[in-house]
Amino acid sequence: MTTVQLSSLFVFNALFLTTHANANQHWYVVNDSVMGGVSNSQVNQTAESLIFEGNVSLENNGGFASIRTELNAQGQNSKAIVLRIKGDGKTYQLRLRTSGYLDGPAYTHSFSTTKNEWMDIHFTPDDFTLTFRGRVLEQQPAFNFSDVKQLGFLIAGKQEGNFKLEVSKIEFKS
Repeated sequence: MTTVQLSSLFVFNALFLTTHANANQHWYVVNDSVMGGVSNSQVNQTAESLIFEGNVSLENNGGFASIRTELNAQGQNSKAIVLRIKGDGKTYQLRLRTSGYLDGPAYTHSFSTTKNEWMDIHFTPDDFTLTFRGRVLEQQPAFNFSDVKQLGFLIAGKQEGNFKLEVSKIEFKS
């Protein structure tokens, strides 16, 4: 299989490459401040990786920080997503949305990290659960990666304190 790296982070299957895949990702920060919390985070992209870091605070009923980017995976026919990450020992979520809205249901899957160790993590569509604001939705429609319009990472679950997640690759594989 031939793959093409569109940016320093995303790798797509060249056989199904669409012109809509965005090589210059713009990442948006969404923290608990949208509901009165005081957590903070930032995202930086270097030549080698994306760095998502900050501080989760439980003050004012807060407790989450997240980043997300728009993405068009249509036509990719991907069966798996592979992340290459280095974490801090905390648990994060990979969040995928099938609509362009910044808020709304997301397909989520949590993954644990090992402090200061690079790891490859493989996901299939069956790994994801449709959730909305931390709650599992009763209906779980069929899901495939070709429907993804937004990809993001979140730290929550009362994991108070500083955090850092480094992502060197997000690969859509068929």
